Amino acid sequence: MSLTLLIILLAVTIVLLVAEHRSGHRPLALDLKMKGDIKRESWWLQQYGQAVCTPVAGLLIWELDPVDSGNKAITVIASVALTSFVCGVLKRLFGRVRPLRDNAGKFLGPTFRLHGSHHQSFPSSHAAGAVALTTALTLLYPHGWTTFWLLAILCAVLRYVLDAHWPSDIVAGATTGYVVAHAGFFIVPPIFNLSYHFVMGYL
Repeated sequence: MSLTLLIILLAVTIVLLVAEHRSGHRPLALDLKMKGDIKRESWWLQQYGQAVCTPVAGLLIWELDPVDSGNKAITVIASVALTSFVCGVLKRLFGRVRPLRDNAGKFLGPTFRLHGSHHQSFPSSHAAGAVALTTALTLLYPHGWTTFWLLAILCAVLRYVLDAHWPSDIVAGATTGYVVAHAGFFIVPPIFNLSYHFVMGYL
């Protein structure tokens, strides 16, 4: 993990939060309408790193990579799932209101009651999942980093352009995905190997 990149992401998040607060949030929020193929393709790109795309990536690893494929696939899937869990907890702790809602942009504090997602803007779980999947895939297959990071960046930008996330939500989500995915690569493989040998010992 690059400590320099992490510091930059955290700094950008703070700068954006201050800018959003001073602007009253209005100039930094978008509400664009897209139709037809552009809209459909943009929704497809936004699902990179989400609940269907991630297992598919794991399945492709298992099918196409002959070296320790099971461990790699589980590590990728578990790292993204862990990111999603952490993001869900953070969303409910901060309780930030999404754009175009009453009290838009405000942090309302902790709430764990499930009554819609309008107060779960920070951080962006889509951006987090996209960066987590990209980080995981890049760690395994560094030669594909251009494609992986392009997909993550497109997903993150589209979450702002189409759904009017606050810019700081996007960067905070990307930071979360980057950190948690690296943590997943440190935690998951030993657990997988221990579980595998334990199960095989009883078969």
